[in-house]
Amino acid sequence: MLTLLLLLLPSLGALAALATKGTSARQVALLTSLVQLGITLFCLATYQSNTSLFAFDASWVASLGIHFKLNMDGISLIMVLLTNLLMPFIVVSGSALDDIDAPRMPARYALMLFMQTALIGVFTAMDGFLFYVFWELALIPIWFISLIWGSENRRTITLKFFMYTLLGSLFMLIGLIYLYLQTPAPHTFDLQAFYNLSLSASAQSWVFWAFFIAFAIKMPVFPFHTWQPDTYVSAPTQGTMLLSGIMLKMGVYGLIRWLLPVAPQGVQAWMNFAMVLAVIGIVYAAIIAIQQRDVKRLIAYSSMSHVGLIAAGVLAMNYAGLQGSIIQMLSHGINVVALFYVVDLLQRKTHTRNLDELGGIANIDREFAILFFIIVAGSVALPLTNGFVGEFMLLNGVFQANAVLAGVAGLSIIFGAVYMLRVYRSTMFGETNDLSKHIAFVGSAEKWVLIPLCILIIALGIYPKPLLDIAQPAIEQLLVVIGGG
Repeated sequence: MLTLLLLLLPSLGALAALATKGTSARQVALLTSLVQLGITLFCLATYQSNTSLFAFDASWVASLGIHFKLNMDGISLIMVLLTNLLMPFIVVSGSALDDIDAPRMPARYALMLFMQTALIGVFTAMDGFLFYVFWELALIPIWFISLIWGSENRRTITLKFFMYTLLGSLFMLIGLIYLYLQTPAPHTFDLQAFYNLSLSASAQSWVFWAFFIAFAIKMPVFPFHTWQPDTYVSAPTQGTMLLSGIMLKMGVYGLIRWLLPVAPQGVQAWMNFAMVLAVIGIVYAAIIAIQQRDVKRLIAYSSMSHVGLIAAGVLAMNYAGLQGSIIQMLSHGINVVALFYVVDLLQRKTHTRNLDELGGIANIDREFAILFFIIVAGSVALPLTNGFVGEFMLLNGVFQANAVLAGVAGLSIIFGAVYMLRVYRSTMFGETNDLSKHIAFVGSAEKWVLIPLCILIIALGIYPKPLLDIAQPAIEQLLVVIGGG
């Protein structure tokens, strides 16, 4: 029942936000997201002792064997934590846009909360049809957010994003229908029934591509990535945070929950090819990032490079890769939200995102320079930060599967240090120019976002064990299912 509560509460908050005016909408959204986080922390505290609190199952369309079935294991719980942990920060980060677009504030926060509902649904659905419904619902709010509050060329960019993801979803729908028809009569979309199917190797290869295309577009993995940089740059800061911090994790979660255990032989057959695509994306995006002068576009390509390594770790189909992917999804979400918030601060305070026009900020705001360095350290996987834990495990998992690909994927650490330290040097050091002179970058409002995120970066780097322990039983069970496939 707790899972159902987590699903319904954001929708109720969205309706309440729509009924308000002015800044009350932000307050409603913030209160809703904080309550969600509180419930999630309670779930984390009680997970080992009473998992029966999380299950919910009700017949939805009985004639088609469709159930409104929700549950959380350790993997789902980490993804729900990711969503509900980041939402309060994303809500608070919108204060600048609120000041210039107060009349439409209730609609924006309502869309964000509706998207939160869909994301929770994706991460907790245990019925294939229900999973597909939430998968599609998550697209609608972010499309409106990007279309209404985006920057130049937003109509063309958001249309491309919409068409890409919709096309990928159609492949997944075909795959789900095929699996449904393979279940014993009366047919069902139940996830466990999909796990119990004995599909031929050729059928599993077909299922692999039906699902992989949808998930690869969402992450995105090379060459399905072309929608991502423009969409991230065009979207408002809150939209970019939702996309990069949470939504792209839907694709990785789909690989873990729906593809690996349903079609393990198909994954084995195409594993090397898919891992090559992921590794190409790692290196390609990192090289493009090095060449960028627009900080926001640079972070967009950086995100693509990081998620390529996460995808490669999942496709390795071993414990280190899966465990690393789950902890890295949480860490990447924290880091990328913090990075895009810093980019938003730079743009709001100096009216530019161009590295050539920035510099010397550490001379006037050392507190901002320190906080930004912690965020950069997490992003480049410095030891004792959250990024190090996940990247170490991911590279270990990829190495166990393919040492050559692991060596190439390891270049992401070097390239990441190159472009992120260049960003830090170009913005923080050097002579203070007229754009940043006499500007205080970190006030009390900004501290409420940056300081907690920095604490999380350090805390997860020093002591990730509680989260690793929560995910461990579910990963071990998943490996048993894959091995039995």
